[in-house]
Amino acid sequence: MTNLSTTSQQNVIDFLVVDDDQAFIQVLDRVLTKRGYTTGTAQDAHTALQLARQYHYHQAIVDLKLGSDSGLQLIRELKLCQPHMEIVILTGYSSISTAVEAIKSGATNYLCKPADADEILAAFKQSNPQVIQDITGYTPLSVERLEWEHIQKILQDHQGNISATARALGMHRRTLQRKLQKRPVKH
Repeated sequence: MTNLSTTSQQNVIDFLVVDDDQAFIQVLDRVLTKRGYTTGTAQDAHTALQLARQYHYHQAIVDLKLGSDSGLQLIRELKLCQPHMEIVILTGYSSISTAVEAIKSGATNYLCKPADADEILAAFKQSNPQVIQDITGYTPLSVERLEWEHIQKILQDHQGNISATARALGMHRRTLQRKLQKRPVKH
């Protein structure tokens, strides 16, 4: 799905919204358009990059997991196309490892889903990613959260390869997949 709402003649658009959840894209696109913003939408990294090569975007909202694509890799590629683009990454599976990697890759901020339009817009104005402050606060992490963080770190070390990560962790691939499907505990 690719949608461009009311673009200006100079091909400058306020937001690029990239998420594999079509319903989420439609809702966010509608809300941003009602607030007077122009948007372009994509459900995968390939389409997002095509749009970034065709139009100039001020900001992008990118999901961390885009089906088989990685939002982290997409951040890097978008920043190569448009170095001044501000990017907020959204995820339902937050971890310190992915938050740090997103910021290192050029994201302006990193938000946990569910996030509404007000939270997303506010994230572009924050200079310090709130999620890193929230996750790394002084409260000790639970054993479940520590396990989640460790799995995310090893998964990232293996470029998202589930089989290689499972081998490195000494667990069955299906066990790892089940653990990755669960939403992480807050603390």
